[in-house]
Amino acid sequence: MFLERQRNNGNNGNNGNNGNNGNNGTKTLILLPVFAFLLPLAGSFLLPAARPFDETPYRTLVGFGVLYAAGGCVLSFFSERVRAAVLFRSCFLAAAGIALFVWDILSTRTGVFPLPFFPGPVQIAEVAWFDRAELWRSTLYSLRLFSYGFVSGTILGVGTGILIGWYGEWRYWLSPVMRLCGIIPAVAWIPFGMAVFPSSFITGVFIIAICSWFPVALATANGFASIRRSHFEAARILGASDGFALRHVAIPAAVPSIFTGISAATGLSFCTLVVSEMVGAEAGLGWYINWAKGWSVYSKVYAAIIVMAVLFSAILALIGFVRGRLLVWHEGR
Repeated sequence: MFLERQRNNGNNGNNGNNGNNGNNGTKTLILLPVFAFLLPLAGSFLLPAARPFDETPYRTLVGFGVLYAAGGCVLSFFSERVRAAVLFRSCFLAAAGIALFVWDILSTRTGVFPLPFFPGPVQIAEVAWFDRAELWRSTLYSLRLFSYGFVSGTILGVGTGILIGWYGEWRYWLSPVMRLCGIIPAVAWIPFGMAVFPSSFITGVFIIAICSWFPVALATANGFASIRRSHFEAARILGASDGFALRHVAIPAAVPSIFTGISAATGLSFCTLVVSEMVGAEAGLGWYINWAKGWSVYSKVYAAIIVMAVLFSAILALIGFVRGRLLVWHEGR
């Protein structure tokens, strides 16, 4: 009995130690992004720069990173859901902070990365702040151009996919045309658009619409083709007409495939947006990159690229949010 009691006490002690170790490891992971972003912030104050720069925008940006990480740490103690999200992102945020510190050391502090071709985060933050008006105007122009072209191409693609997937007569005529035109790169239509349309903006809308039309139409048609026939047979047995089956059976079942095509079209359309703005445009992020490259101001080029990355991520997040709200039934099956 004495030996069993000692063994049980030892097991309880080990379980307690394992629990404490797990809690310590969790706290370390939660606090890791804070220390990772404090590293480049401290480096900007303690390490001298190879050249004089205005480091206030960079320090402000890194300071926001510290506050964001610290806010996540504080909120994680009040919500299990927030804690799980913070733990999931902690390693990535820590790696981002360390990478920012290494980039700053190799560029601004030591000059290992030669200017002007490899600017550091201090230079990029500086030009982004002082040229924020032009960057903001270019971002709005690109967003407007992308919205018109992408929405038009998506609507056209969904309509084409429905015609191909539901009506045999339309499939006979449209399917060869779609497969023939779809393989042509969208940028190849730039000379045609500039010759036909009166402005570079409408040409850009046309090119982006063509670029997004094909993947959305193809995904929609494939979504219709993958629907089980038993669904339509059940609807007809219950007395549903063809129009009712199309609206309430076929289209809802094809929505996941439609969003797959929309996600694929987003990346292609964004790349086409940049190329279209480099040809004859008067504003936009692509125009801004081309203009800054002509003057060899590569810090502005990198600033525009970062803005484009943030904008693209925001658009993907918006599409994912809409998809999640519309496909609750699909995610939970």
